Amino acid sequence: MIGIVELESMEFYAFHGCYKEEQVVGNKFIVSLSMKADCSKAAATDDVSNAANYQIAYQVVKEQMSITSHLLENVADRILTALGESMQGIISAKVKISKINPPLGGKIGASSVTLEHVFS
Repeated sequence: MIGIVELESMEFYAFHGCYKEEQVVGNKFIVSLSMKADCSKAAATDDVSNAANYQIAYQVVKEQMSITSHLLENVADRILTALGESMQGIISAKVKISKINPPLGGKIGASSVTLEHVFS
């Protein structure tokens, strides 16, 4: 039984951006994570040790968001790589990172990058 486990709208204040000011002042980011996993054992046993661990996933995202990058693509790739290394049983994962009010010279609610990785 394949299931989708999601952590939605995680908020972080981080220092990602191409402009020096962004890396000094920082900005608010919203991260959503979706992971496909085999949920058969978790559903049958009601045992958390058989489920995708939300806490590990959150810690991975939090840790990677704290490392300053110029590009959101780099942050998203690091999150997906670290998830693959930290969590067993994940078939694929998709992460969306949104920078709130990006400094692009106009009124913009957010700029976003979404990356997906299929684990072998």
